[in-house]
Amino acid sequence: MKIYLALLLNALPLFAQGPSKIIWSKSFPGSVPAYAEIVLDKDGAATYREDPNDEDPVKFQFTGSEWNQITTLTQRLDNFSRPLESGLKIAKMGVKTLHYEGPAGTHDATFNYSEEPDARALNDLFEQTLETERAYIDLQRCVRFDKLGTQAAILRVETLRDRKQLMAGRQFLALLDRVTKNESFLHIARDRAAALAESIRSIK
Repeated sequence: MKIYLALLLNALPLFAQGPSKIIWSKSFPGSVPAYAEIVLDKDGAATYREDPNDEDPVKFQFTGSEWNQITTLTQRLDNFSRPLESGLKIAKMGVKTLHYEGPAGTHDATFNYSEEPDARALNDLFEQTLETERAYIDLQRCVRFDKLGTQAAILRVETLRDRKQLMAGRQFLALLDRVTKNESFLHIARDRAAALAESIRSIK
């Protein structure tokens, strides 16, 4: 028992080192969406919204692997405690803001373009998440209100999967299972939904 408690106490600082919250937001007037925000808690739970005042955001759960990628890159970037903007005169690509809360304090870094590979890699993960959540919203809308559009919405998710850009894929399972089991959807859409759900469930 004493050995177990000693190991547990030694492990506690490791968990305490991780961030309690990471926020990524992007403001790009004229684009679709013009604004997006992803908030991650320390257990991998996340929310997505396209309006900073949205009180009913999309909720989803990152996998352990995805969460580890995000936190590792965050640590490499010193928890956003230093500037990430390149300062180069290039086209506007949207203002990205990274926010960190945790044992290292509270930090923010804003940039249009960064030359740092880790900053670009982290931003890519969030951009992929943005595209995933938009695909989720589209599929959810089709399942509820546009059964004929469901096949195209599923194909959009398949494309993200095939490009290895699908994030937090298990959030789609409830919708895909609903399509698979409901005969009011086109047969081809039901088959695609079943195959996609199976491939997502196979991801460890």
